[in-house]
Amino acid sequence: MPIATRLPRSALPVLLLALSGCTIYSPPQGPAPIETRPEPGVVTQQKQPPVAPQPPPAREPNAVAAYSGLVSKARAASAQGDYNGALSLLERAQRIDPDSAEIYLELARTYAAQGQMEQARATAARGTLYCRSQSECEALRALAR
Repeated sequence: MPIATRLPRSALPVLLLALSGCTIYSPPQGPAPIETRPEPGVVTQQKQPPVAPQPPPAREPNAVAAYSGLVSKARAASAQGDYNGALSLLERAQRIDPDSAEIYLELARTYAAQGQMEQARATAARGTLYCRSQSECEALRALAR
């Protein structure tokens, strides 16, 4: 038998009134926010601070000195046909200075000499992000084509 049939009719409004007090709704406090819209035809611009282009970070002289010997050895190894040895040396040099376009250029040249033209193009394209001189950039772009 349902509960409503067991309760007297006068208890039903009391029960509903008691249950309505258990709500979690609370009316908003304070005045409602007012939305403002610009007039039609009026263009508003938000001011943003100017962003100055950032030059690439300067290369640390110690890093250049640290990897230049590895690059020289890699060039010699590549000239003798030891491309795997040259790549190994250049990868070590790249761990010392991962932002050196010179290393990317040598890597791309070594991949091209080895016949891996796709790898040479991809490496040269990545190296263009770090080139600092016109000649370096031109050499990297030529290999990236």
